[in-house]
Amino acid sequence: MAKQMTEMLKGTLEGIVLALLAGAPAYGYEITARLRDKGFSDIAEGTIYAILVRIEQKGLVNIEKRPSEKGPPRKVYSLNTDGESYLAEFWNTWSFLSERLEQLRDERS
Repeated sequence: MAKQMTEMLKGTLEGIVLALLAGAPAYGYEITARLRDKGFSDIAEGTIYAILVRIEQKGLVNIEKRPSEKGPPRKVYSLNTDGESYLAEFWNTWSFLSERLEQLRDERS
C-alpha cells in the first residue's frame, strides 16, 4: 500500500504544497514538518525541495530571503496570484476526480 500511496501522491504534491503555502508562508524544512504533522510522514525532504523548484519555475510563488540563525538566509515561499489560480484549479480537478471515484466505488456496492 505504501508504494501505491507514493505513486498517487506524486501527481498531487504540488497542489498539497501550494495549499500549505496558502495558509502561511514557509521555508522548505518548515513545509516538510507541516506535511509530517498532517500525516504525510513518508515524504522525503528532497522531494519537497524539488517541488519548490518546480513551483518557483512556474511562477506560482513569491520568494523572500530571510536571515537564518544557522547558515545562509532561508528562502521563504508564499503563494502569489498565479499560485492562487493554480491552487483553485487543483481543487476543482480534485473535486471532479474524487466525485467520479466515489461514484465508481458506490456502483460496486
